Amino acid sequence: MPENTSSGFSSTKAVLLGALAPGVNAATWVFLKVAFMMLAICLTAMLSLAFVSSDFVIVGHVVLLVIIAALLFVLLNGFLAQTGLVSVEQQMEEIGILQTDRNPRDKEN
Repeated sequence: MPENTSSGFSSTKAVLLGALAPGVNAATWVFLKVAFMMLAICLTAMLSLAFVSSDFVIVGHVVLLVIIAALLFVLLNGFLAQTGLVSVEQQMEEIGILQTDRNPRDKEN
């Protein structure tokens, strides 16, 4: 993912920071949405294969997996709606890896 986010950081770096720092940045949330979309595609394929095989025990298990995945996605959406997104710079500052000019005398030199 060589794309740059609006703040000048790569999407990969933003997702890695999102995994380490408190809060959720936009790149991490997009990555999670894509992961849930791929999970939905896989579970749909599994559900269709279970129906074709006419094994209702497997259908029940896959339906349970679909319910768990849907519930997790809804809960994550609700959590993000309450907390909001955090910028990558703010996450870097909380971890302590952001290089900022905190000493005003350094600016003069």
